[in-house]
Amino acid sequence: MAEVSIKKRPKNLDLSTIRLPLPGKLSILHRVSGVGIFLMLPVLLWLFQASVTSPESFDAFKAVAGHPLAKLILAGLIWAYMHHFCAGIRFLLLDVHVGVDLQSARKSAGIVFAVSLALTVVLWGVLLW
Repeated sequence: MAEVSIKKRPKNLDLSTIRLPLPGKLSILHRVSGVGIFLMLPVLLWLFQASVTSPESFDAFKAVAGHPLAKLILAGLIWAYMHHFCAGIRFLLLDVHVGVDLQSARKSAGIVFAVSLALTVVLWGVLLW
């Protein structure tokens, strides 16, 4: 029988020493934002229902949404949605082989971060201010 040699690869288990490039960070944040949106979906549905059911429930919605902590959470959700949306468009373009070279991938990752943060600031100003 032929012997199969298995190479022992070095393992770096110290997560604080791993330095991801910008596209790697974008990919991880895309997943994190998707999970955050999914987990907060019941809260968002409750807020939407409270805003459209009756005038009394709309008053309850305004009381909850007017609290500074709720505004902070909603701003985080706006960022999560904007980031997930923009990164999703980038990943769709990568799937059709647009911008797959290293320079384009790094540039598009920076653009996604900039656009998602700008859209978050604009929507936060319009919706939560």
